[in-house]
Amino acid sequence: MQIKILVLILYCASFLSYCQEPASGSDSAKAWNVHYQFTMVDQYHPGFHALYSGLNSLQNTQESAMTITSTVFTGARLWNGASIFCNPEIAGGKGFSGATGVAGFPNGESFRVSNPAPTLTIARLFVRQRINLSTMKFDTLNDDANQVWEKVSETNLTLTAGKISLTDIFDDNKYSHDPRTQFLNWSLMDGGAWDFPADTRGYTYSFVLEYNLPILSFRGALSAEPTTANGPDLEFVWEKAVGYTFETEFRTSLMAGRPGTVRALLFKNYSHAGTYNLAIESDKNGTDTSLNVSTLSSYGGSKTGFNVGFDQEIASFLGAFLRISWNDGTSSAWAFTEIDQSLSLGINILGGLWKRKEDIIGLGLSINGISNEHRQFLNSGGYEFIIGDGKLTHYGTENILEAYYSCKLLTSLFVTADYQLIGNPAYNMDRGPVNVYSARVHVEF
Repeated sequence: MQIKILVLILYCASFLSYCQEPASGSDSAKAWNVHYQFTMVDQYHPGFHALYSGLNSLQNTQESAMTITSTVFTGARLWNGASIFCNPEIAGGKGFSGATGVAGFPNGESFRVSNPAPTLTIARLFVRQRINLSTMKFDTLNDDANQVWEKVSETNLTLTAGKISLTDIFDDNKYSHDPRTQFLNWSLMDGGAWDFPADTRGYTYSFVLEYNLPILSFRGALSAEPTTANGPDLEFVWEKAVGYTFETEFRTSLMAGRPGTVRALLFKNYSHAGTYNLAIESDKNGTDTSLNVSTLSSYGGSKTGFNVGFDQEIASFLGAFLRISWNDGTSSAWAFTEIDQSLSLGINILGGLWKRKEDIIGLGLSINGISNEHRQFLNSGGYEFIIGDGKLTHYGTENILEAYYSCKLLTSLFVTADYQLIGNPAYNMDRGPVNVYSARVHVEF
């Protein structure tokens, strides 16, 4: 009942904010802006076959869960090329089984938090400086969430510093990136094997430098890692705990006359993450019988990997995407999820075909896997913060099929029906498959 009341309050607040928003094109609208989003995701899965369950297993009896997020995006110009942004956010609710039991978790809006009550936080607080390096041609960046109206040369340097989500800037796939409007599954919204630095709610403190050319962009980031696996607190011991991210983006066309983008991302993370082999050995010699890799907390853990992907318009009503991601799989996942290899692909079909031009059908598939060391660790009874069934006798790739229909009902209101079929949840052929049915309501302006 409390969540339903909160939903009503937030929707009314969004309507009042919309009515008071300064008219576009006015001087005040160009110097500052306010945008808003509200998203509610309600999910259900029926009971499914399971030979056994463990500490971090997905509950095999029927289960429902709901999440809400409500964000105000405020921005203001500081001086020429510089802007500051602040995003107060209310987030609440929970994922299935405390957001455990599936590596490619079915709700990108859910977080693994102990208290599901709606909580107000500052999601983002950052400064951006754009430096024009050319006077030949300028692009207009229109007023949008975390973007004030400005003109920027095609060749420029962009510096971003503060609290952000790395996925705001990196791996920005056109058709599969935002769980508030596109695919819900974790391994479809981003490269599943990219263990990007973040706190429990997905944010971190970063310094990002981008060099943008007409068809190329190069970007790199230095980001804070959480003090514990999937923890709420970040540490700033940069020489021992830090995440490095580098990406090259090539805006081209794999089909003549149709826009497309290819991205190649490399990352290297340093943290307290323990290795799977050390956890197994510690259990064997009796020095640590918990088999919780996240408790092996000494500096020196590292994870290296890559994420390569593209998005391509095929026709005016059809787009496709592909991602391939990998990490070395020797140490614990520390911030995102337990995936060491992932392939995801899919298509988006725009509703212009049936005279609903802003409706979208999405079809996606992800295939997730883990390293041999990771398999042995789970089969020995080990667990991390996402998965752990107590054993892993029969390993199989975690295969996820997702389909959704997003319908625009009003100017700012979108409703989505979503279905996911999850085979071998947590890589366990002795459990599943799992059917997940979702309804999403999204408001934005």
